[in-house]
Amino acid sequence: MRKPIIFGFGANLILLFLYFLVLSIISGWDFAVSQFKGNWYWIIGLTTGFGTQIGIFTYLRVLHQAKVSGKIVAASGTTSTIAMISCCAHYLVNILPIIGISGLAVFLGQYQTELFVVGAISNLAGISYLLSKAKKIKQNHTL
Repeated sequence: MRKPIIFGFGANLILLFLYFLVLSIISGWDFAVSQFKGNWYWIIGLTTGFGTQIGIFTYLRVLHQAKVSGKIVAASGTTSTIAMISCCAHYLVNILPIIGISGLAVFLGQYQTELFVVGAISNLAGISYLLSKAKKIKQNHTL
């Protein structure tokens, strides 16, 4: 019963680590911390939602041997990561022309709030899906 909690919390921390890693590589540690302070509610919400999905998914796999698709969790995790990184991606405009993708940085920076919202909705959808699977499994076991 502890495994889902450990996996969920671990996934939460890994996603948070990736956020700080990417931003630190792009603009330095101080910048990553300042951006986190300005957007902590979005970032913590996204990482917690992803961790919750991993925890529920692990619970279903371990206790019920369910045939639950990992695609929902993977898609939601990718969306959450993109949303978190997008909060600062507009600062990449200075270096991205070198590799020819400055339009992507402008897009991500311009729509950062919308991407955060999409990430949050994606998390809620993933959690709802996994909870519905848990409910079905529970009903099948009690009948």
